[in-house]
Amino acid sequence: MKPFENVKSIVTPLDMVNVDTDQIIPKQFLKLVQKSGFGKFLFFNWRYDENKNIKSDFILNDSKYDGSKILVAGDNFGCGSSREHAAWALVGYGFKVIVSSFFADIFKGNALNNGLLPLQVSPTFLAVLMKSVQENPATEIEVDLENQTISLLEKSISESFEIDSYKKTCMINGYDDIDYLLSKKEMIEAFEAQRIQLK
Repeated sequence: MKPFENVKSIVTPLDMVNVDTDQIIPKQFLKLVQKSGFGKFLFFNWRYDENKNIKSDFILNDSKYDGSKILVAGDNFGCGSSREHAAWALVGYGFKVIVSSFFADIFKGNALNNGLLPLQVSPTFLAVLMKSVQENPATEIEVDLENQTISLLEKSISESFEIDSYKKTCMINGYDDIDYLLSKKEMIEAFEAQRIQLK
């Protein structure tokens, strides 16, 4: 993974609750096993009609949000099946942060393992954020992982968020679980050497 850097971006508002992984990445694309190439299939059934024509009324097809690295969704994002492909598709599309008031646990883990920050905020902050973005598509959000804050810049309001300290370390450094262990190699070797001496 690449190290996570603070994100300042316009926002794509997906004002829907209970967005499940079957909609994030439909089942017909699960036969692909590599992590790359899934971005074009993100929300496929919502982005395209039965003839694979673009649906102009779906938010991801609105050019106002091109370049957005932050997706703001309703409550209970990532529910449904445990497919890791959902995180792959969101990352492949270009999102760095998903904001919601609640995430399904398995989706949350899959996102963190793939360098995608599932940022949980209060329902009140989410409502203010969603309204601001819908009223002004140029609204920018800033996410500071080190200080664990999300800020709505035009209104000068922010909120802190929680993240597991281990996952935070991994994201900031671009580590997967193996990379993290390798970063502790000298400490592990020193411990083992001391243990052998005590035998």
